[in-house]
Amino acid sequence: MNALDLVIRARRTVRAGSEQACAIGVRDGRIVAIAPYDADLATATDVRLADDEVLLPGLVDTHVHVNDPGRTEWEGFTSATKAAAAGGVTTIVDMPLNSIPPTCDVPALDLKRKTAQTQAYVDVGFWGGAIPGNVPELRPLHDAGVFGFKCFLLHSGVDEFPPLDAQQVEAAMAEISGFDGLLIVHAEDAHRIDDAPPPEGASYPAFLHSRPRAAENAAIAEVVELARRTGCRVHILHVSSADALPQIARARETGVRITAETCPHYLSFTAEEIPDGATQYKCCPPIREGANRELLWDGLRDGVIDLVVSDHSPSTIDLKHLDTGDFGTAWGGIASLQLGLSAIWTEARRRGFSLTDVSRWMSAAPAAQVGLSTKGRIEIGSDADFCVLAPDESFVVDAKILQHKNAITPYDGRTLDGVVRSTWLRGEPVDIDAGPRGRLLTRGASR
Repeated sequence: MNALDLVIRARRTVRAGSEQACAIGVRDGRIVAIAPYDADLATATDVRLADDEVLLPGLVDTHVHVNDPGRTEWEGFTSATKAAAAGGVTTIVDMPLNSIPPTCDVPALDLKRKTAQTQAYVDVGFWGGAIPGNVPELRPLHDAGVFGFKCFLLHSGVDEFPPLDAQQVEAAMAEISGFDGLLIVHAEDAHRIDDAPPPEGASYPAFLHSRPRAAENAAIAEVVELARRTGCRVHILHVSSADALPQIARARETGVRITAETCPHYLSFTAEEIPDGATQYKCCPPIREGANRELLWDGLRDGVIDLVVSDHSPSTIDLKHLDTGDFGTAWGGIASLQLGLSAIWTEARRRGFSLTDVSRWMSAAPAAQVGLSTKGRIEIGSDADFCVLAPDESFVVDAKILQHKNAITPYDGRTLDGVVRSTWLRGEPVDIDAGPRGRLLTRGASR
């Protein structure tokens, strides 16, 4: 065997469902050897992790709003991918909305790729959008390499990405099932939210009541029925209502091809701790009560929830209306791309979960969801994408020094466990001062 480009040795390597002492051999950006820690491997570069460090597969975050082009003052590919790298994330998949134009046809996808090409510090893929009237665009977008299609069942927050009604969802599902694509759904029922009491200024309880669990539960039930009817693969985004978990489990048991995700903020925060006027916590669906949070953790334990991703949805600080604290008018989204791993590890370890569990939720499962067979695992043939984590080191979040473009996050001032000491992309450490070298990914491509 020719000399390897790199060997990384770690006393704790998360792979194959356990922690192992390993030497990982890399050539041409891929893992080509996995050997005992002290194995004699000829290499140009031999790296030994410190005793307090763990080698994880690079995280795969399939729910990121980069907002570029069109709203780059909110984020942008440069800042988003720097934040991803700083948080151990080596692959993101960008959502189709909040950019202008939204990624709802091939020309918009081409523009998005052109915009990202020279800015990406980590690897980037793209979702397409399903909106009223664009069913003819879905197959061309699929053939162009998007990983699936996102739709809303109620107003998305931006007028250029309107929601689908039940008939339109079924038409989109029928088209997507024809090429075995994937529809991912923001599932809140518009009618139930219209019938709920409106949010009242700075009151967080009033905001919570304006986005009731019943709206989420009803929307998921509708998606399940339409998926059953059409045979379409579906994925429920950012599950916040634990009430919906039994119906997701039952749907799977009866043959519906459905997966589900939740997000760090639903697993970290509780409604009871959110002060009135603290609009940095506003997201849709909302952060719910503590008892609900624990049931979401049970959903992860039971496997009903498949993966954890950020739903990084940043905005400029002024759109959060911190001056008035008005939950009714503030932008609904949480910035957390850089912090997701630490936030989840902080809470997971308190509940007896391991880094193997966290890696499955945040690396392997998201990669599998979108068919990225060379991502999310430390295995021979996989991309040499790694996160080096010091799990027992803590830090206090300071929003001002995060890589996110706008210094606002509900994690500001919170103590988190787990410091990302380095991130490796295809066998080389990511250096945000050295320029971008991420690649653009397409569905079905191996690299």
